[in-house]
Amino acid sequence: MNMKEEIIRYLDQPAQLEKLYRENRSNFQREFNALYPEISANQTAQIWNQRLNFADDDLLLINKAQLIFVVIATFIAGLIAKIPDFAGLDPDYFFPRNIGFVVFPMLTIFFLWKQNLTTRQWFAPFLITVLSAVYINFLPNNPKSDTLNLACIHLPLVLWAVLAYSYMGKDLQNMQKRIDYLRFNGNLVVMCAILALSGALFTGITFGLFQLIGILIGEFYAKYVIVFGAPAIPILGTYLVQNNPQLVNKISPIIARIFTPIVFVMLLLFLGALTTAAKNPYSDREFLMIFNALLIGVMALIVFSVTEGTKNGVGKVTLLFLCGLALLTIVTNGIALSAIALRIAEFGLTPNRLAVLGSNVFIFINLVWVCYKLLLVLKNKAVIEDVEHVIAVYLPIYGFWTALVTFLLPFIFNFR
Repeated sequence: MNMKEEIIRYLDQPAQLEKLYRENRSNFQREFNALYPEISANQTAQIWNQRLNFADDDLLLINKAQLIFVVIATFIAGLIAKIPDFAGLDPDYFFPRNIGFVVFPMLTIFFLWKQNLTTRQWFAPFLITVLSAVYINFLPNNPKSDTLNLACIHLPLVLWAVLAYSYMGKDLQNMQKRIDYLRFNGNLVVMCAILALSGALFTGITFGLFQLIGILIGEFYAKYVIVFGAPAIPILGTYLVQNNPQLVNKISPIIARIFTPIVFVMLLLFLGALTTAAKNPYSDREFLMIFNALLIGVMALIVFSVTEGTKNGVGKVTLLFLCGLALLTIVTNGIALSAIALRIAEFGLTPNRLAVLGSNVFIFINLVWVCYKLLLVLKNKAVIEDVEHVIAVYLPIYGFWTALVTFLLPFIFNFR
């Protein structure tokens, strides 16, 4: 029996027709399109015709107004990045303090405009952004100051929280909006990675072509193309994710499903190796900092996997790996907390230790809560949306702690 005959045979059997389609999609579409004029009166055939032949014009939707904004925003972001050149400032002074202001204000304005918020609703993010810029640039210039370094590290996270406000618009208490924001960030990371790889390929080709004719463009390229191109990646990425979600909707769940078990195995092996390794977080300060960075990265993967799971479904195996990963991360966090507590008991309280301790305590509580909900989902006593709700409820706590470290810690420790 050929494909046409099978399509006619299973036309009123949706499951069989779907199975037939998945076995050979290209052949199915070709034969269906040839057959469609004969079966066009059938409602199932009409649905399949729309599914198979829906116009591909919207594969890359273009919003002209937003695209113009992207061009203008990219130009302004590039000009901000060029301020050290224009004003004769030391880049080592300017960029640690102001790197967040290159892109985040542009993205904040994009969403404030996109959400059609009132002038009154623009006031809070505008004021916080301006005051943050004034504050960070008037902190005493002491490169050895722990509180200055902490403020510079945490300020982009404050601006990220301001961006969340502009993204959620009028629905600040809407838990689903908070999760949508996290999902947007995950999709944006994927899109930015694709754009960055494309940019790297373009750069390599450009350098190669000009080198062939004996022209070295390295200095010009770094000063102008990269300075304007690097900020363009998150701005253009935001535009693409917002207007063409289908570009990454299928990639993000795959990444979540692939990396969750891989990171679980890696973390399990890492904790096992830690018991015999010469270095450990109790005796090595730099190791402890890397250890905490690993912890934050794994926590981000858990959040990303959960938010993708609620949208695209989560299988039993993926759920098991998520539970295992959460448990291993709790163990990792516990080790980090004990190491920090030991260093505080032995060497006293410093700005760095207080900041890391607070972050780890909040992450630990969040992880335990998330893990508990995941175990309930595994036992069919809860649904994955309950895990999502826990993440959404807890999100402002991270924003509060970040603001505390950025704006109060320097004064508490007298800028040292």
